Amino acid sequence: MSHAALVPNAVAVITGGASGIGLAAASHFAKLGLKVCIADHDDEKLARAAELLTYVAPGGSDSIMSLAVDVSHRADIEKLEAAVLGRFGGTDVLMNNAGIQPGSAMFGPLDAWQRVLGVNLWGIVNGTQVFAPGMIARRRPGLIINTGSKQGITTPPGDPAYNVAKAGVKAFTEALQHELRNTPDCRISAHLLIPGFVFTGLTARGRTEKPAGAWTAEQTVDFMIESLARGDFYILCPDNDVPRALDEKRILWAAGDITENRPPLSRWHPDYAEAFKHFVDGVT
Repeated sequence: MSHAALVPNAVAVITGGASGIGLAAASHFAKLGLKVCIADHDDEKLARAAELLTYVAPGGSDSIMSLAVDVSHRADIEKLEAAVLGRFGGTDVLMNNAGIQPGSAMFGPLDAWQRVLGVNLWGIVNGTQVFAPGMIARRRPGLIINTGSKQGITTPPGDPAYNVAKAGVKAFTEALQHELRNTPDCRISAHLLIPGFVFTGLTARGRTEKPAGAWTAEQTVDFMIESLARGDFYILCPDNDVPRALDEKRILWAAGDITENRPPLSRWHPDYAEAFKHFVDGVT
């Protein structure tokens, strides 16, 4: 079974679509017969990705388009939406997937924080606000898939700008789904993709071979498709190192910092190391 929006001649737009999870999703959609537009910031990567997609799309190049955009700029997203409307007549599936992770420090440079928040959070806000009204007006089954992160839920120390952005994506997507399900005649649903450890350009860090613990981008997309068919909102992906049961324990512990009045990020606090170890003991 597949989601009702993932049918031949439906239109999918994927930001961050030139590589990684975005390209794997674009390839999957193209093979299903959807018309696909990939958007990214790198013209050369876009051209290579678009060429690859034409080989797997039943409609060939007529079904594929690409556009260079900076998702943090609202005008670029408006240009993207207009281009898709002009070429394909509208959008049914929007995957706000563009993301960066250059690293950050609490008291690091302001421009680094602004860039991370601009792409990882404002890119999703921009994409949703620009595309969603037209998608709703089509009165066809549709999807808005926003790529979040486990770091936006458990917020581990070490990269605060990324955590803040992804925590914002979670809150925004939850609010979006509430809004959509309370909009009369709306056939669009929102979903939060929460990848595990995935071997992509973002996570490679100089490695050329996939670590044993990582999933491929294709595995992640396959899991996403299965989750969408079930109607899952939270698409919490495992990987080869971390099963879902362990993710659930980590998420529950993080929430327990509030309900149990523990220090924030107590999972990494030496006074709570033994308690956390006992909490997750036996999870496989």
